[in-house]
Amino acid sequence: MSATGATAAEGGDHSHEGTYSGGPWSWITTVDHKRIGVMYGLSAFFFFLVGGIEALLMRLQLGSPENTLIDPDLYNQLFTMHGTTMVFLAIMPLSAAFFNFIVPLQIGARDVAFPRLNAFSFWLFFLGALFMNASFLFGGAPDAGWFGYANLTSTQYSPGMRIDFWVIGLMVLGVSSIAGALNFIVTIINLRAEGMTFMRMPLFTWMTLITSFLLVIAFPAITVGLVLLMFDRMFGTLFFDPLAGGDVLLWQHLFWIFGHPEVYILLLPGLGMVSEIIPVFSRKPLFGYAFVVYSGILIAFLGFGVWAHHMFAVGLGPVANTVFSATTMLIAIPTGVKIFNWIATLWGGSLRMQTPLYFSLGFISMFIIGGLSGVMHASAASDLQQTDTYFIVAHIHYVLFGGVMFALFAGMYYWIPKITGRMLSDRLGKLHFWIMLVSFNVTFFPQHFLGLHGMPRRTFTYESGLGFEAMNLMSTVGSMVLGASMLIFLWNVLRMLRKGEPAGANPWEGSTLEWSTTSPPPHYNFRVLPTVHSRDPLWAEDTGDSMPGDDPSVADPHMPGPSFYPLLSAVGIIVMAAGALTTTFPVVFVGVGVLLFGVYGWAFQPLEH
Repeated sequence: MSATGATAAEGGDHSHEGTYSGGPWSWITTVDHKRIGVMYGLSAFFFFLVGGIEALLMRLQLGSPENTLIDPDLYNQLFTMHGTTMVFLAIMPLSAAFFNFIVPLQIGARDVAFPRLNAFSFWLFFLGALFMNASFLFGGAPDAGWFGYANLTSTQYSPGMRIDFWVIGLMVLGVSSIAGALNFIVTIINLRAEGMTFMRMPLFTWMTLITSFLLVIAFPAITVGLVLLMFDRMFGTLFFDPLAGGDVLLWQHLFWIFGHPEVYILLLPGLGMVSEIIPVFSRKPLFGYAFVVYSGILIAFLGFGVWAHHMFAVGLGPVANTVFSATTMLIAIPTGVKIFNWIATLWGGSLRMQTPLYFSLGFISMFIIGGLSGVMHASAASDLQQTDTYFIVAHIHYVLFGGVMFALFAGMYYWIPKITGRMLSDRLGKLHFWIMLVSFNVTFFPQHFLGLHGMPRRTFTYESGLGFEAMNLMSTVGSMVLGASMLIFLWNVLRMLRKGEPAGANPWEGSTLEWSTTSPPPHYNFRVLPTVHSRDPLWAEDTGDSMPGDDPSVADPHMPGPSFYPLLSAVGIIVMAAGALTTTFPVVFVGVGVLLFGVYGWAFQPLEH
C-alpha cells in the first residue's frame, strides 16, 4: 500500500499563520470548525485538570482512616463536582473537539453544515461550565452527588442554591450538546465528498454520527427530570415526594434512561479513534469494517434498554431484573465484536510501536477489565452485593478512565500533529503512557477488593481496624502518580509548540482524507474537493480517487465570515440562567432580550462578509 495523495498536500506545510493567525477578537468571533475544535479541546482539558484536582483532594482525604483534611460538606461538593465535571465538562467536550476538527476533514468538507450554530454550541458549553463552577463562590457547590438522586436534591436536604446551579447548569449544557449533535448529523449526511458512501466513511466519522443521534435522543429524558426537579425546588411542586403522590424512583428512571446511553456517548468516540489508529499502525485495513459499523449501531440501540441495571437494589421485582440482566449481557456481544476486530487487525500486521498505538492497546486492555466487571453487574444477585461499594467506583473508572481517556490520549497523540503542524515527542509520549498505565492500575484495581470487603462509596472517611487502610493508601499514592503523569503530557505539548519537528501532511502515512491536506489545514480545508472510490483513499491504487491539490488556477473558496452573534446568544441564555437561579425575573427577561437580539442578528447577518 502506498500513501498516494499524501504528497498532493499542496506543496508542504502551512504555517500556523494561515489557520490560527489573528488576535483574541478573531477567536471570539470565529466560526471556523478547526478553531472551534481547538477551543473545545483547550477548555475541556482545563476542566479535566480541575476534575482531577477534585479527585486528588478526595484521595488525600481517604488515604488514612478518620482523616480530617476535608470535612463532610466539602467532600460532598467535591465528589458531586468531580463526577459532573469529568462527564459533562471534560470527556464529552474532549470528544467534541475531535468531532469539530477532524470530521469535516475526514468527509472532504470545507466546514460543518451550520458554522454559527457550531460556535454557539461551544460558547454555551464554555459559559455553562463556568456558570456551574461559579457555585463554589456562592455558598458552595452542588452536594447531592453527580447522579442527583431524589430526595437528596430536595430543599429539605440541600437548601440554598447549590442544587439549583447543578440543575440549571445541566440544562444549559444539554442545549449546547443537542445543538452540536444536530449540526454533525446534518454535516455527515449532507457534506460527504463525492463518492463517499456510508460504507466508505471513516470509522471515527461513523462513531460521531452514532454518538450524535444518541445525544439527540437521550438528552430530552434528563431534561424532563431536571425540569421536574427545578419545579419541585423553585415552585413547590412534589413530583418526587411519595407523601404527596410523587415517586423518588421517577428521578432514577429519567436519569438512567439518559445515563446509560450517556456511557456510550462517552465511549463510542474513543472506539472510533482506536478503529482509525490500529489499522494505520498495523499497516493493513481494518478487519471486518462492516461488523465494526453495525456493532456500533447495535450498541447505541441496546444502550437504551439496559438502564435499570443501575436500579437492581431498589426493588423493581424479578421480572424487571431478569429483563435488564439479559439486555445487559446482550450488549457485551457487539462490544466484544469490536475488540476481536481490533485484535484481528493487529494480527499479522506490520506493527509500528509508536505512542498512539501504545495508548490504543492500553485502551483495549483496560476496557476489557472494565467490561468484565460490568458483566458481573449484569447479574442482579451479584450487583446487589456490589452496589454502593468501591467495587462500583473501580468499575466506572476502568470504563471511563481506563477506557475512554486512554482512547482520547491515543487520539491526541495521533491528531495533534495535524492540528498544530508539529510532532509530539514519541519518547515522552511512551513515558507518559507507562506511568499512566501503571499508576492507573495501582489507583483503581485495589478498589475492587475494597468494595468486596465492604467499603461503601460516597463516604468521606472510615474507621481504623476495618482492613481498608493499606489498599486506600495504595490507591491514594497511585492517584498522585497518575496526576503527575498528566504533567508529562503537558510538558510534551509545550515542548512541541516551542521546538517540535514539523509534522508534514501525513506523518503516520494514514489512509483517510484529513491526511491529504496540510498540517495544520488551510482555512478552507481543500481548495479542490476530493472524490473517493474506496474506504482508504490514500492507500488505494488505481481506483480513480481524486485527492485535493493546490491548483493555483482555482481561487480560494469563499468561507463564512466571523460573527459575534453566536456568543451574544449564548450570553443571553446564561443571563436567563442567572435570573432563574436567583428568581430575579427582570434578569430573566433581560436574558431573553439579549438572546432574541443575538438570534435576530445571527439570522440576518450575511453569511460571507
